[in-house]
This record gives sequence, structure tokens and C-alpha cells, in this order.
Amino acid sequence: MTVAKYFDEMSYGPAPESDIEARDWLARHASGFGHFINGAFVPSASGKNFDTFEPATGKVLAKLANGGAADVDNAVAAARKAQASWARLPGHARARHLYALARMIQRHARLIAVVEAIDNGKPIRETRDLDVPLAARHFYHHAGWAQIQDTEFADHVPVGVVGQIIPWNFPFLMLAWKVAPALALGNTVILKPAEFTSLTALLFAELASAAGLPTGVLNIVTGEGETGALLVGHQDIDKIAFTGSTEVGRVIRERTAGSGKSLTLELGGKSPFVVFDDADIDGAVEGVVDAIWFNQGQVCCAGSRLLVQEGIADLFHERLKRRMETLRVGQPLDKCIDMGAIIAPVQLTRIEALVKKGVSEGATLHQAKIDLPKGGSFYPPTLLSGVQPTSIVATEEIFGPVAVSMTFRTPEEAIQLANHTRYGLAASVWSETIGLALNVAAKLAAGVVWVNATNLFDAAVGFGGKRESGFGREGGREGCYEYLKPKAWVGRKARAAMPALLQVKPVAGDFALPTIDRTAKLFIGGKQARPDGNYSRVIASPKGKAIGEVGEGNRKDIRNAVVAAQAASAWSNATTHNRAQILYYIAENLSGRADEFAARITAMTGASAANANAEVDAAISRLFTYAAWADKYEGGIHQPPLRGVALAMPEAIGVVGVICPPEAPLLGFISLVAPLIAAGNRVVAVPSEPFPLSATDFYSVLETSDVPAGVVNIVTGSAIELAKILAAHNDVDALWAFGSAELSTTVEKLSSGNLKRTFVDNGKATDWMDRAAAEGALYLRRAVDVKNIWIPYGE
Repeated sequence: MTVAKYFDEMSYGPAPESDIEARDWLARHASGFGHFINGAFVPSASGKNFDTFEPATGKVLAKLANGGAADVDNAVAAARKAQASWARLPGHARARHLYALARMIQRHARLIAVVEAIDNGKPIRETRDLDVPLAARHFYHHAGWAQIQDTEFADHVPVGVVGQIIPWNFPFLMLAWKVAPALALGNTVILKPAEFTSLTALLFAELASAAGLPTGVLNIVTGEGETGALLVGHQDIDKIAFTGSTEVGRVIRERTAGSGKSLTLELGGKSPFVVFDDADIDGAVEGVVDAIWFNQGQVCCAGSRLLVQEGIADLFHERLKRRMETLRVGQPLDKCIDMGAIIAPVQLTRIEALVKKGVSEGATLHQAKIDLPKGGSFYPPTLLSGVQPTSIVATEEIFGPVAVSMTFRTPEEAIQLANHTRYGLAASVWSETIGLALNVAAKLAAGVVWVNATNLFDAAVGFGGKRESGFGREGGREGCYEYLKPKAWVGRKARAAMPALLQVKPVAGDFALPTIDRTAKLFIGGKQARPDGNYSRVIASPKGKAIGEVGEGNRKDIRNAVVAAQAASAWSNATTHNRAQILYYIAENLSGRADEFAARITAMTGASAANANAEVDAAISRLFTYAAWADKYEGGIHQPPLRGVALAMPEAIGVVGVICPPEAPLLGFISLVAPLIAAGNRVVAVPSEPFPLSATDFYSVLETSDVPAGVVNIVTGSAIELAKILAAHNDVDALWAFGSAELSTTVEKLSSGNLKRTFVDNGKATDWMDRAAAEGALYLRRAVDVKNIWIPYGE
């Protein structure tokens, strides 16, 4: 065979990577691996173990300790004991520890890469060239954040003790994504690796110990799902960071509800891969290879939904099928393969069943005619074309090397199809017209968008999703905030119990004319509206005098308000200058009626005239603050180590429910609503339950301030009952709730349906007059999602 023929056929022979050192390392632990707790490997307290298997052969690789309650308790205790001392270290000292970990990873890169390939089944080229170098990059990058933490995050402190649960698809890289920022910013960690792929985490524990990481700072507890559940439920953990399936993420949201734990969830996806007719077709075909056959398609952000413009669909599929025939599936340690083994037989069975279901629903199946290794769990590169948008293979995450394809005609149809999913993790857009690509990227419901590229990652660029792909970000500055909490909120006390709703005292009538009824209505879609149930409640002064009535909102009123908020989507696309002007106008109109609003606060709450005036003045100032921020809370440009940039773009979340605190009836309302509308959100607000008249008076200010209909909607009534409706509503994208501990628990638990973002106070009192605690970037960060748009450039 000639050299030219080799290049034509790409029929190279195997080039196996040596596994001698990795097998020797495994042999040294033939008796089994213990948990890594407080700087040492220890057996399970129960004595229970389980086997982990090699995906490519099905053979037992190692015996692992199966963590139980006692093991988790010990790990948490060790982390708690170490946390204060670790956090007190100067940032430079923590930076040096992370630098040492990065260098240790680099010195042992080949061993880590081989162990990862054996344990996970992915090709050695991927572990060697992507996973391990990027893991080292994360430790280097976050060593930098540790060094400058005192200046860059001066108003924040570490969260504390963090429980982290990682998946089996990128075991070592996910460890770095989680552990590096947590340690850099002064937290201590208990990591639970996936039961299928725990070996590189245990190898890292050995390396960390050798690098001099203080005892108790990093703890690793191995085990199955129950071990993770014990970690999630532990009362002495301050934060849970989870990467895995949406189903498990939903359970974690429910189980942590009301616990006060910080939570980040990076969950599943069904990411669109959009190809326009002016795209570089061969480049896009290679993009598909990287999008869905990288790591056997076992990637949460895999570009598994191909959306191809009709005019090039036949040509694109022809070239894609031809490229599929050149892919090689083989043993993970063969440096010439493109795909390795599926993680386990149970996952292989699931992939096979979903593909069969897709064919039964009308899809056309094409599988590459290539030889698969004997034994182990292997599956060929697969394309399902002619898929309908509602087919199960178009809506469910397959998590295997299966691409599903459908066509579109116009950019608008492409956007509609791309967003036709309950997920929102990532997307790819392929077009040689940069204006078209960026226009589409801005309209996609995804946390990450790649332009003419796919599956690009870097420690400096935030990664994370929206919708049922979870919330929170990992990487970059935005990822650092996930491991910090505001200093101004440290030491907050439980909110004093609010008195029962004040009752009107009976008053004998006389011959004076009765007052004209002025029952405050709801405010929905820019109009005053009577409550659906036609019930109202009397608002009494502290002395029992009736000072007004408000409508009693119900489920239908919330439904109408959400519909009105959805219809006001143009507000999210308005210019920041326009939103700033309107906020200034609201403040101006409120200022003109300051005495009236102060008198209302005094009448409702019994506050002194001085305190009431101070609250109104603070509310006006707060509106000015968010008017100022509206055109200044901007994104950034990340410069990852490639020829290109990543744009970090803050976007409005969408429709946000707000349950206002019982205290500070005007200032509390404005402190929550103003940052949301400044960022482009539309709001359904439930005012202070005992003192709602400030908010119902305020809608007359909105009516005269050019606020578009539906941007702010006000529904009065029971805070807890209306919160239940908002939390369960699938068209509400986020919910802020300030009030009782019961309210926070209810909101977090019921929000698990569509995994909406929540912002609650867990029954802790906020000093609304304190600008550090109640104003600024602290609230704006929670009012936006950050979308990172990757734009490679050059030939």
C-alpha cells in the first residue's frame, strides 16, 4: 500500500498508549480504595465496598469504599474544622497551593490521562489533549482569583463547607471545575465522584496530599447515589454544587428547599446545532463530529439536534454520512480512534432503546458501517434524519453518539425550532455571515453559544444553562460568585414575626355621608383589574381604623398577570437607555407625591413621620440607582487561549415573580422590582401582605411614567398562597421571595417543576435602608442570566 493510499483511506493501524504505570498504580491499590478524609485514606465505617468496571472490557478495575452516613459525617466534620483556617490564609497562600496543584497535574498528566481513559472508556487523545490540560488550566486560573480575591471580591466572604457531586462523563475535568474555584475562594470541599468513574478523583487526592494541601481542605467520599443523597441532606453543609441529570437535579432542589444551602445545578441539554445555507459545509460537518461524537456523545452540551437549512440539507447529510464512515471506534488507549466505549451496559441499553423509538416514530436511521470491538460497551456513530420536532429523540437527552436532524427554511424558524426544548444549556450557529450568526445567537435560549465552533471550554469563560438545564455558572468571574456570599448578609437575624393582620374595630355610625368606595384593584397588563374571585380584604391602621381595601388575588389573577408579562417581551429588547429614562421618570413622579406616600406609610404601619419620609426618600434614591445601572450593568469580553473571544452578555431572565417583604412596604417593593425591570425583566409582584397600599398607590405612578403595559403587574393577597401559584407556574422563569422561612421553603420546593431560579431570604431580615445589603450589583447579578457567545476568528 502506498503512502498516498494511506492518506486517502486513513486506514492506519492501532497505536496503543502504554498503560503500564496506570496498571501498576491500580495494582498498588488491589486491596481497594478508601475514602480520602482529613488528609488520609480510610475504609468505609460500614466496611461496605463496591466494584468499578472498565467500560471497554467489562472487567473489574478496582474495589471502592461505599460511603455511608458515618463517612459523610466524618468528611463534613473534617471540612468544617479546616474551613476557618483555610479562609483566613492570605490569598497569596491559597494561590500558591492551587499553583502547586496545577503543577502536580502537569507533572503527572500522562498517568491521569491513561487512568481516565481506562476508567471512563473515552479515547486517550481526548483525556490527554483536552481533559487533563484544561483541568490544569482551571487550577492556574483560579490561583489567580485567590491572589486578587481581597480586591476583586472585597465585599464577599467564602460560602463555607461545600458538597460537590460530579458525573461520569468528564470525571477529572469536572473535579477541576468544582474544586478549583471552591478552594481558591476560601471554602473547603467534600467531593462525591460518580460511582462509575471515581479513580482519577482518588489519584488527585494522592497528588494533592503530596503537594502539601492542608488536611481537611479536600475530602473525597466515594459511593453510589445514596452517598450523594447523604451529602445533599447534611445539615452542616453550606452549599451543594451538582452536575448531572435534570431528574436528579430536580430532586436536589426539592431536598435542599428551606435549608439555606446555596445551590448550583448544571444539568442536561438537547443542544441545537444550526447550519445556515451560507455556512462552510465541510467545516460544519467537522463541527458535528466534535459536537456529538466527541466523548461518544456523552456530553451534556452535545450538539445533538442538527437544524439544517433546506437548501443545503441533502448535500450536508451526504457529506456527513461520508464523514461518518471514516470514524473509528476502538479501545480507549488506541491513539488512532475517534470514539471509545459507552460508560456502562445500562447506558448502552438506554441508547439502543431510544434510537429504536425514534425509528418507530418515523426517523430515518443511518449508522456508520464500521467494525466495533468485541466485548465491552460500544455503539456506532448514528444519524437519525427526518426527525419531527416533537419526536422523543428530538426532545429527550439520549447521552450517546446519536445526532438527530431536521430542516428549516428561515432564520426565524430556526430560532423557533432551536428554542423548542425544555433545556437551555448550549447551542452552535454556523454561518459565514457574522451579522446573521450573532443575531441568532442573541435570540437562542442557551447559556453558551458557539459561532462556527462547538464544545469550546475555558476556565475564564462561564459555563451553565437556563430552564431545565439548571442555574448558576462555572468558570470565570461569574463562577466565582457561586462560591461567595455577601458580607452584608452575614449575621442577618431571623425576621421578627409580623403581627396578625390588623383587624378593624367596630365604629358606631352617624348621619355623615359614607365615603365613596375606593377599593384598590389589581394592576395587570397596564390596567386596573378587579380580582377574579371578587373578594377583598380590609387594611386597618395599628389603631384598628379602616384605611382601605385591596383585592384578594387568586390563581386566575396570577395567570392573567403572567400572560400580560409574557406579552411585554419588547421590554427585554428595549435599549438600556430607554429603560434608564423610564426609571428616572418613575422616580420623578414618585418624588412629586412623596408626602402622600409618606402619609400612607404612617397610616398603615404607625411609623413616625420622619421614618416614613426617610423610606420614601430611600425609594426615590433606589430608583435613581437602578436607572443609573440600567445602561451600565454590562457584559465583558473573555480572552480564552484561542484565536477568538467570548462575549459575556447579561440577559434578562424573562418573567419574574416577586413576593415582597412584609416590612418596608414601599422601599421593599421598589428594592426588588427596580433591579429586575432595569435588567429588562417583566414582573408579577405581590406587595407586602399586611401593608399593601403603598404598592397599590404606586401603580398610579407607573401609569403616568411611560412604563409599557405588562412590565410591572401587581396582585395583592396572601403571600404564601400566591407564592405557591407563582412557584409552580411553568411560564414564570424566576421567583424572588422575601418573608417567612416557610415562604422560602415553599418557593424553593415548588420551583423544582421547571427549575426556575429562586432568590429567597430564608426568613432572615434585611435592613432595606442599608445600601450594602439592599442595593446594587448584589441584586443585578440575580436579575440576569449571563450568556457566553464564543466567536473564533482567523483562517
